[in-house]
This record gives sequence, structure tokens and C-alpha cells, in this order.
Amino acid sequence: MKQITFLLFILIFSFNAIAQIPEEKPKLVVGVVVDQMRYDYLTRFWDRFEDDGFKKLINEGYNFKNNHFNYVPTYTGPGHASVHTGTSPMNHGIIGNGWYDKFSGQDVYCAGDDSVQPLGTKSKAGKMSPHRMKATTVADQNRLHTQMRGKTIGVSIKDRGSILPAGHTANAAYWFVGKDEGSWVSSTFYMDKLPKWVRKFNKSGNVDSYLKDWNTLHDIDSYKESGSDVNTFEGGFKGKDEASFPYDLKSLSKENGGYDIIFNTAYGNDITLDFALAAIDAEELGEDEDTDFLALSFSSTDKVGHNFGVNSKEVEDTYLRLDQNIASLLKHLDEKVGDGNYTVFLTADHGGVNVPAYLDSVKIPAGYFSNSEFQKAVEDYVSEAFAADNLIADYSNSQFFFNYEALQKAGINRSELQEKLAHHILQMDQIDKVYTRDQLTGASYTANSGTAIQNGFNQKRSGDVVVVLDAATLTYGRTGSSHGSGFTYDTHAPLLFYGAGIPHGSTTQRSEIVDIAPTISALLGIAFPSAATGKPLYIMLDAEKSK
Repeated sequence: MKQITFLLFILIFSFNAIAQIPEEKPKLVVGVVVDQMRYDYLTRFWDRFEDDGFKKLINEGYNFKNNHFNYVPTYTGPGHASVHTGTSPMNHGIIGNGWYDKFSGQDVYCAGDDSVQPLGTKSKAGKMSPHRMKATTVADQNRLHTQMRGKTIGVSIKDRGSILPAGHTANAAYWFVGKDEGSWVSSTFYMDKLPKWVRKFNKSGNVDSYLKDWNTLHDIDSYKESGSDVNTFEGGFKGKDEASFPYDLKSLSKENGGYDIIFNTAYGNDITLDFALAAIDAEELGEDEDTDFLALSFSSTDKVGHNFGVNSKEVEDTYLRLDQNIASLLKHLDEKVGDGNYTVFLTADHGGVNVPAYLDSVKIPAGYFSNSEFQKAVEDYVSEAFAADNLIADYSNSQFFFNYEALQKAGINRSELQEKLAHHILQMDQIDKVYTRDQLTGASYTANSGTAIQNGFNQKRSGDVVVVLDAATLTYGRTGSSHGSGFTYDTHAPLLFYGAGIPHGSTTQRSEIVDIAPTISALLGIAFPSAATGKPLYIMLDAEKSK
């Protein structure tokens, strides 16, 4: 009997060990991040989507309907880093798009790097790398696992949307420089010079072809899932009296940053797709036995949202056109890599709030907040209460940074300043919550906003007092949408998986953005990113194993 039990144990152990090894890895993983995409865009525009784009991902793939960011702030840099590292700013260190560096006393940019040289441009826009990101990405782990044979390419109009997802070991990351250049660029962090295919693309006239009229894809009267085309809640472009279709981009470009205007329309996603498809072909992604990785971010959705607001005709048109972009991407992958040979995931880097002025007009609590007035009021209070000046070194990303040298010189206890300042701020209008460094480093929150703040708080880089504004309260102009909070309009983002190793299904079980990288790592059978705190989404992976 003991021998039979032992043999059964060996058989079960062996089966489980085999089950951990992927039977067949995808030749290419494509990680798609759509900038400022709320989850409800999938349901809101569903009836207007075609069959081969978003609907194909959902109808043939797996849909996590209750996917959220588990940290604050919900910005582009932290979002892209968190998707691909499988952890939050607490660990990967990208605490904002930019932040105050308390050690140098200067503001730094999340992808800025003065030690590298630009390629394809002479401007500082090319001096970029991922050196400030403290963790590896899933693409890094794939490179390590394949002894650097598996390629990684990052593509996004935004530098941070390309650089951070591609990771530290990427073969290349490319981003777009507009103004009077209109070129895809990189830096010497990745290579000595731009590849021939990139230089050829830049000379092809592709970008110029999009300096044309931007009109609605369909009859504008059929756009029922957005507000009126003419309203007071949208920004628009200089040189045009009202923010309404159509837009003559060529003539408007002169007053709106030259080629930058394309970035601010649906056509920016077209340019991104065109370049990404060229990269797939030229770099021969997915054409050998070692898995390659394409980190692809569509960023113009964010620019359109910021300019026109999440309830605009412009946003609706941008997503209907993006649906066609997704369809074109899938078709190209079928042709070049082969149906069933690649895996795609699609998510966002954050959501976005309705324009507060619009919310206020329909009696939903919302408002605007002046950072400059708030900072002055706080600094005046601190100076009076502690009889000392210059105790606050900086206020940014909703965080106060103390001047430690001034505190020491004045003999002021750091914890006392934190506590009194937090109490004072909490009494002010439009303030929802306040957290201190001592609270965030001295205890572990398990629910609600405290957990999100803590997950976004990096002990070394973050400030001393963190402020949370009321819901739908922005430090922004009165037109257009923004983001950054821990409220659900900013945290609820799509998460779709499609292709090799992915079963069809959906769930309303909560998932988090930090779960994506561990899930792809498990699918590939590779080590997780170095600081990963997320978990593999077993509800999907185990469903595939049981088929």
C-alpha cells in the first residue's frame, strides 16, 4: 500500500511539474497600452465597434471587467512602468511623470537622461532612457531568459510610453518628436545610430500625409454616445473659433506646434500603428523560436481626452478609429507571425474624469483647485506656526517635500511638522484626506485610499505629506479632462488578453494592473520581474490548462 501511495505521489508531482512548463510559447508578445482609456469605453462604444478590433479581442479572448490600478498617482509614467514591471511606484520608483529630487534639489523627468545622446533629432527630446526605473520589466526577463536572443522593441509617440515598458535591455525604443521635425527618434542608450529602416520611414512622407482634415469617421449625427459637438467644456485648437468638426490640421498646425497637432488628434494613433507595423517587419519580430516582445502604446487618446474631455465627439471618433487600428494590427500579426503564434494584452495606463465643469452643470459634485494658492497658504501657515522660513522645499504630485537642512537649523522635529501640517491641511476646503510619511512607512494599510497611497509611495523618492483632493476636483483648466487620483474613474481600466495560450472567457473578479506582468511571465515560463508584487491571473491561466 505504501508503494502504491508513493507511486501516486510521484505521478501527481510529475504531472504538476510538467503543467508548470508551457507546452508552446508564443513567438511574439504584443503589450498594448491605450493612454487614458477608461473601461467603460468598451461598453459605451461597443455597438459602433467593428468585428475585427476590440470585439475580436473580447469575443475570442479573455476580458477582466473589474481591473484596477492599485496605487496613486495614476499618471502615464507610473502607469506604463507598473503594467510592465508587475509592481507599483513603491518599488519601481517611477512616482510621477516627473518629480522633485530631494537629493539634488531639482525636478527630474521619469525618462530623462543627460548621459545619453539623441538619435534622429538634435533636441533634448532625444536624451532619454529607463535608468530611473528601479525594477526589471517582463520584457527584460524574457531577454534574460532567452540569453538576449528574444528581441524587445518599444513604440509610442510619448517617450515614456515607449521607454519604460521596453525596459533596460530593449534592443530599441522609439518615440516621436513633432514641432518642425515630425520624426521617430531614439537615443544612444540603445544603439549608435538609427537603423536604416527607421531613417527610411522618417523620409517616407508618412507623417506629412496626416496633415489633412480630421472629420468624423461616420456621420456625426450618429455619434450618440457623446455630448454635443459645440459646448463650453472643450479646449480645441488655436486659430479655430470653436472646438467642432472638421479640423483642417495643415492650416491649424502653424499655430499649434507644427507636427505636434497630429499628436493631439486620432491620426496620432495611425502614425503609431504605421511605425509599429514597420518595426514588426524590419525587426522580423516573431519569426524565430525565441519569443520577442513589442511594447506598443497608443498615446493620442490621452491628448484628445485632455483637450476635449471624455464625453466629447472627438473622443468617440478617436476610439472608433482606434478600433480600426487594433483590427489592422491583428490582421498584420496573422499574416506575418501567424494566427495562434502570438499573444496580445491590451490595457491602459490610467483612466480619466469627466470635465468637472460639465459634472457641475448636471449637479454632480466637482470642482477646480489652485495649486499655487494652496501652496502659498500652506507655506504661510508653516512660517507662522513654526517661526521659520523655507521649511517647505517643494510641492508637486500632491506631495509636500520638507527642507531637512532648514528643519535641522531651526531645531524643528520632522514628525511634529508632519502631524501639525496634516491636521491643518485637512481643515481646508476641497481636501478629502491627508497622509504623512510616518503613517505611510510605519503601518500597512489594507483597504481603500490608504492602500493606494501607500502603494504609490516610494520611501526614498516620495515626499513628507501627501494630499488627496475631493472627487472630480482638478488642478487643471476648465476645459478638457485629466487624471491622477485613486477614484474609480481613474483606476478602472480595461484588461484584455488574446491569442496563444489564452482561453475565451471573462470575469468580474477584481484584478490589478500589477498582475499583468506576472501573468505573461507565467505564460512564457520565465522569471517574474525583479520587484513584482502582482499575482498571475490563474482564473484565466488555469482555465486554459483544463481545456
